[in-house]
Amino acid sequence: MAEFSVVPIGKGESVGEYVAECVRVVKASGLPYRLCPMGTVVEGDYDEVMGVVRQCHLKVRAMCTRVITTVKIDDREGAEGAIDKKVESVLRRLKN
Repeated sequence: MAEFSVVPIGKGESVGEYVAECVRVVKASGLPYRLCPMGTVVEGDYDEVMGVVRQCHLKVRAMCTRVITTVKIDDREGAEGAIDKKVESVLRRLKN
């Protein structure tokens, strides 16, 4: 699972247009994902996930002259459905 953000530099305060392009790429991949206010979380095989991140970076790079992409990776053997399970785990603990 990876959380990533792609930021176009020099394109002003609103970057929704660029985020939408990345979400289109992520959706087309067929991988589970969650759009968040500060980035997008994608879950799947390492190479598939990193391929999606790369595609998003290149898509935004084609639209502007400078891009910064940040990635956080949670690599846990045998984990599936972690996007929801990680949040559910915390919510369960908050009920106590």
